Amino acid sequence: MAEIDISGDDDGSDVDAPSSGSPLPYFLGKRVVILAIIVGIAFLVRPLVHGVVYAALFSPSGLVLIGGGTVTALILWFYPPWRLERAKRESNLVSMLFEDDQTSVDGIVVGGGSAMRKLRIFGGVLSILFVLSILVSVPAAALEQRTLAQQTMADATEVEEFPQANANNPRVIPREVSDVTTRGSVSYRTHRLGTSDIARQEDGSLAWSYPIEPDGARNKLLDNQRGVLVANMTSMDAQQINVYEEDFTYGEGMWLHRSARWNVKLGGFFSKYNDDAVEFSHDGTPYLYYPKTGHEWHLLPFPHTTPKWNGGALVHPDGTIEHLTPEEAQANEILDGQRLYPMTLTRSETGSLGYREGIINQMPVIGAHEGQIEVAHLPEGADNEQPFVIDLEGEQMSYVTAMEPYGEDTRGLDEVWFADADTGEYTYFGTDEETLTGPEKAMGMARNADSQTGWGDNFVVTEPVPVTVDGDLWWHIKVAPVDFTDVTRSVFVNADANNAIELNDDAAIRKFLRGDIDDSDLTPGENGTDVEPAPDDENILYYVLITDENGDIVDRIPVERGQDTQIVAPDDERVLGNESSP
Repeated sequence: MAEIDISGDDDGSDVDAPSSGSPLPYFLGKRVVILAIIVGIAFLVRPLVHGVVYAALFSPSGLVLIGGGTVTALILWFYPPWRLERAKRESNLVSMLFEDDQTSVDGIVVGGGSAMRKLRIFGGVLSILFVLSILVSVPAAALEQRTLAQQTMADATEVEEFPQANANNPRVIPREVSDVTTRGSVSYRTHRLGTSDIARQEDGSLAWSYPIEPDGARNKLLDNQRGVLVANMTSMDAQQINVYEEDFTYGEGMWLHRSARWNVKLGGFFSKYNDDAVEFSHDGTPYLYYPKTGHEWHLLPFPHTTPKWNGGALVHPDGTIEHLTPEEAQANEILDGQRLYPMTLTRSETGSLGYREGIINQMPVIGAHEGQIEVAHLPEGADNEQPFVIDLEGEQMSYVTAMEPYGEDTRGLDEVWFADADTGEYTYFGTDEETLTGPEKAMGMARNADSQTGWGDNFVVTEPVPVTVDGDLWWHIKVAPVDFTDVTRSVFVNADANNAIELNDDAAIRKFLRGDIDDSDLTPGENGTDVEPAPDDENILYYVLITDENGDIVDRIPVERGQDTQIVAPDDERVLGNESSP
């Protein structure tokens, strides 16, 4: 007869219980002390776990996986190991009584030392939670988009005409051109220019701003951000650079606890900082501003969250960090004129508009796609992403998002959305039955406006930005050499009439944006050609217009789809070999 050992031997217990008295208080006390130490360390380095904690608090799937996993870990952490030993002995007793030679599920759970058994239990629970989190994320994500779209539409105002652009602040210099020319104009041995962003200068003009941050591992650990550099983006005639040098106690490009982003998370832990910092100056002093994004819960019809604006964090060079509510940020004198609203939040809100007619409406196969819009596609080489940042009249910075109808082959504009960069308030213009030209076609028209230029080999069209002139929408496109060392000219394409205008200097651009150039002034100069949109003939893409010295049209040459145009010298062999040429 088999002997059954039901003694209290502990194989793998990780608790040394005292010889007298109950072991439970000793065990729990030790676990509480260890947990307190772990929590204390995590609190000191909380920016490192910021993303995980935030996801657990403000994401349905994160709450299930991370929150459920944390609760499971705590239960197992405080669960006495001798109770697991008792379960193991009872399982062994049952197995021997019934002479079960096969490994049972209970054996898998309770086999081995108590620490390993707890680890296996935790792994099993975590696997179940992972599957549940995926199942929860599907309806939660769809409802997040639907609720966000409803909120955005409810707070938006439809306008009958486009707001007027600020003629004194055109976006003439693209980001890539500014990056190349600015970095080529400064010389720092231990520092470098960080990621560029858009800020308002003290004179009211817009500029590309850069943090002067430490370069190299040693300097990132020990050195400081040196200040802020701003390069004017509104002039193509002369590069204008201003440098505001002052060491930041907490800055960009500084590692660990010396980082500005690390320290804003210390004081504003329950917000996300998805946007790059805005670098700017006020009264000659450089500052950093971090827009803050939060989330709010909605319990019905299924738990989900939506993002919201939580204000911002203003970083002073001396290390002072002001955490401001949206109202406080708008009233702050230092931030006057700067963009305060998170650009990433605008991108999320406009991206959700495809759900405004309902979740089912936008679904593949079964969706009707009625009234569905999506953010307009930008072609390769655009060197930009939506929303576009432009300045409207009254120095009101605005985020502009061009929307096109749903569909793989639709590239015309359906709506244009404007978000006030100071308040986040939305206005939008709907085209109704009329479809406006989108950025992809506008860039093609800008290339076709000058067939003499070696597109691709020597020059590119880049950064289409929407501007509004006298109630009309125009695409402001820049022509730059392939190495992005300069801007040679600006091309404006009318989104309604589809005519392309080339302007070569700052004065002409500002005059055009003010609406002070009449139609007779829009005839290009030196080559005597313009591009006119084709009428209703689907085979004709556009006409090349031949004008005389007075600008009067003397001939029209139709260009069909699949054809291209070139202007060559009279003695070119291609002309001499063409019998039909005059």
